[in-house]
Order: sequence, then C-alpha cells, then structure tokens
Amino acid sequence: MAPPKQPQPPFQKDERVLCFHMELLYEAKIMDIMPAENGEGWQYKIHYKGRKSSWDDWVLQDRIRKFNEENKNLAAQLLAQHKSLQSGKSAKQTTKKGGRAANAGSDMSSARGSEERTAGATTASGRGPRRARDYDLEQEENFHNRPSIKIPLPDHVKSLLVDDWENVTKNQQLVPLPHAHPVEEILNDYLAHERPNRQPESASMDVLEETVAGLREYFDKCLGRILLYRFERVQYHDMHQLWNSPDSKHKSPIDTYGAEHLTRLLVSLPELIAQTNMDQQSVNRLREELMKFANWFSRHVAKYFVPEYETPGPDYIEKARSG
Repeated sequence: MAPPKQPQPPFQKDERVLCFHMELLYEAKIMDIMPAENGEGWQYKIHYKGRKSSWDDWVLQDRIRKFNEENKNLAAQLLAQHKSLQSGKSAKQTTKKGGRAANAGSDMSSARGSEERTAGATTASGRGPRRARDYDLEQEENFHNRPSIKIPLPDHVKSLLVDDWENVTKNQQLVPLPHAHPVEEILNDYLAHERPNRQPESASMDVLEETVAGLREYFDKCLGRILLYRFERVQYHDMHQLWNSPDSKHKSPIDTYGAEHLTRLLVSLPELIAQTNMDQQSVNRLREELMKFANWFSRHVAKYFVPEYETPGPDYIEKARSG
C-alpha cells in the first residue's frame, strides 16, 4: 500500500504574504518551508519587506495571511489603530500631572451608558482620604493598562448607529421584533462566508468558531444589561413573554433581535474585553477576528438593518414613560 500523500502547504516558497510581528501585519516573502516541529502543519522562513536579513524568522503558519485586499485592509487598520493607541498613551502621559486622562470610548456606547448604567458609574468626590484617591487612580491606571481592542467601523455604520439612537430616544420608535434577520442568521451567514477561507480542523478555523460562539454568548447575556435604551425596556419585557411561550419559535435574544443591537454590541466590546483576563496575544488574535467580522458586516448592513422603525401605540408609550 502506498503511503498517504503529504498535503501541500497552504503557502509556497517565494510567495508574497502578510505576516504578524507582534500585533501588526507586515508584507513579507516566504524564503523556505519545512514541517513544524510538533508534526502539525508547517513553519516558514519569512523575510520582511524592507528589513535586513537579520529580521528573517521561522514562524508557524498561523502568523501568515494571504496577500489579498481583505488582509491588506486589515493590516492598514491595525497600523492605524496602533498609531492611535500610541498617540493616546502620549497624550495620557502629557496630561497625567494635570488630571485624569479622558476616556476614549465610543460616543454611542457612552451615550447609552449614561442613560442605562448610571448606577454603576460612581465618581470620586475628591474630598476623601488621600489613600483612597490614590487607590482610585491606581485602579484606573491598571484598567487602562489591560490588553484592549478597538474595532474600527466605517462611517456609514456609525451613521446608522446615530440614526438608531435618534429613532429610539428622540423619535420614540422601536426596531420591529421579532427581527426579519436575527443575529443568529447574521452569524451563520458570516460562518458560511468565512469557513471556505480556513483549513478544516486548523487553529484558524477553531479561532473563527470560538469567536462567533463568543459573540453569541455576549449578545444573549449583554442585551438586557447594556444594549437597550430605556424606551425599549417594555418591548424587551414583551419579548421575554414570547420566549417563555411554549408555542413560540423564538427562544432567546439572538433569534429575536437583529443588526441594530448587534452593532451596539460591537461598539461595547472593547470595554467588555478590557474586563477579562486575556493575555495580549489572545487579545490580538481576537481583535483580528472581530475586525474581519466587522468589515464583512459593514458590507451587508443594507440587507440586515430594518428599512423602517415602528411607532408604538399610546399604551406602550405610557408604560415606557412610567416604567
């Protein structure tokens, strides 16, 4: 019997690629290939474009990406984010003696947070014991030093977020529910799009599926806590009754709510991930996956966002105001 044929490596010698070095993607060329030491997959000798040969390195294939438009855009976004973070650190160091650094979170996330989470956002009075104030400053500094991510969203998606906020909070309208394109459908569509780009049973495929599973869990757990505006609370209560109905096919937030609330989650994720104990390498990998999803999602918002919000009746408005 002939021995099984060795599968071909996904990248070839002399191929132009993008390769991770720390948190950034750099253009590179594959100089040589050999099986990985653990016998699983391949390792590649990489030469980074514009660098001396002393930078050449043997890397595993999970650090390499195809040189295509999608990954070139990802590299540009990572570089822009890195420069923004470095600029923010410099500004923080400059203003440290003058007071606390300003929070650079999402405007829309902050707007919703001020409306829905005021109970959890206490501020120091400045009159307590010095030790307590120093402890507060140390806690804040430790928080900002945690691994964090930023998910860039295109302007047209930011515009949709602003419209969403105005429709609900100013116009007192609601996203029609159950949604025609629930979050479950959106995530399944993304998996169907992205899985053919990954090798079966590879680490890259595992990270993709874990990321999508994490989005599912975060959405279900966060919807009622931080993703709703006050005016939507009565509707959320009505959906709870729907989920508890034995005859309903809708059983959870992920199969009832859609793109509007998923976008709110995307702008809240940096704050949520900063509260985890993930190491920097894991955060970098998660950031890459989330940016890929956000880029894909931004190209399909016309399909997934509702064309019109609905205006509830006077009974609902009265309950929302009184509740």
